[in-house]
Amino acid sequence: MTDVDLMLQFLVQIIVILSACKVVGWLGSKFLGQTQVVMEMVTGVILGPSCFGAFFPQAQAWVFPSAAVAKIGSVPVKHPSMTVLYVVAQIGLVLYMFTVGLEFNVALISKRVKGVISVSMAGIILPFILGAILAIGLVNGGYHGLFAPSVTVSEAALYMGAAMCITAFPMLARILVERGIAQTTMGTLALGAGAADDVTAWALLAVVLASYKHDMKFALYAIVGGTIFAIVNFTIGKRLMQTLSKGVEDGQPLSQGTFLTTMLFLFCGAYITDAIGVYAVFGAFMVGAAMPRGKFIKELRSRIEPLTVSCFLPFFFVYSGLNTKFGLLNTPTLWGICLLACAAAMFGKFGGCTLAARIAGESWRSAAAIGTLMNARGLMELIILNIGRQQHVISDTLFTILVIMAIVTTLMASPLFKAILGSDPGKTVRDLEGLPDPSMAVGAV
Repeated sequence: MTDVDLMLQFLVQIIVILSACKVVGWLGSKFLGQTQVVMEMVTGVILGPSCFGAFFPQAQAWVFPSAAVAKIGSVPVKHPSMTVLYVVAQIGLVLYMFTVGLEFNVALISKRVKGVISVSMAGIILPFILGAILAIGLVNGGYHGLFAPSVTVSEAALYMGAAMCITAFPMLARILVERGIAQTTMGTLALGAGAADDVTAWALLAVVLASYKHDMKFALYAIVGGTIFAIVNFTIGKRLMQTLSKGVEDGQPLSQGTFLTTMLFLFCGAYITDAIGVYAVFGAFMVGAAMPRGKFIKELRSRIEPLTVSCFLPFFFVYSGLNTKFGLLNTPTLWGICLLACAAAMFGKFGGCTLAARIAGESWRSAAAIGTLMNARGLMELIILNIGRQQHVISDTLFTILVIMAIVTTLMASPLFKAILGSDPGKTVRDLEGLPDPSMAVGAV
């Protein structure tokens, strides 16, 4: 394939993905009460082999040619256009999570440390226990085929527990941003707890892979390395970033050089966390959270956010959905296991986080809203599932079961969130917290 052919292929993919996201997003918003971000996840599944590929296999293979076209030794190589699509998807996610970090109100977190810790722990412990019990029951019950033959009972329990702990952090963040409550106490509490849950889940995954590979250095790099990065980022890194903002805070426009330096900080942070096994999204988020508050971050957001949200981010959701299949559950027993996994996931996250948020001082209404958001798993779940499948920890059948669980819990989030907080969740949360309406602020458009 020539460079020109590759470019044309990628342009076709851009047109198909953005058109499908627009149509499915509009239908989901109008008839299902879903946010755009959730429907982008569904769009990925629709464009994948389970829908588009099932009804129009030749057209789907032409737009998204996933079949191997070459081999390096015995390893198949994906079509180059899919590699380009993957890279663009990752860049979009990194840029978006940086903008979420820019909105992350660390001052509110410092006032709600107890709430963040309690909700996060509840969102980890109960789902982990239920997931571990489910895994032990499956292995001891004779369903060894759901895990790789070499996986031990303890490794299976750890992996299932980690998978149940995941929260759809990017989706949670985007839902809060779309509803205008990312900077409220409830929104910050949910973001903080969601971030902590996912970091813990990735640490557990690192332990599973280290045990499976008989190399505990893998887990050590992820846990210790992530901790060191966070400390350096919020101390030395934060002071360096403050020097970037001085000119903007004094009334000067954001220069091209300052913007370029900021992007360098961002992608260095994403690279470091990805290299140590925590995942690039957390490096991007932490760099954004460490940026100095004020005019500087407003300038950054005005440059980055519009194109990222409307164009780049959908590629992340669609690319992950392209690797999803639903045709492997062909017995009532497997569907029963799927239902059991969904029930354990929903009870563990929603029940545990709701109760913890209420104990931390939230009203039952706010606590239930937080529990609903924490119960969504989204594409972060698909990422951890794909890693498990690629590393031969789980079979394609268990992968499919857990993908269905991720989609079900994510689709539930927006309608339940809206049912709990009303048609205008942003206004309801501001009223509950006694915050002013931003549209009434001086100079608001």
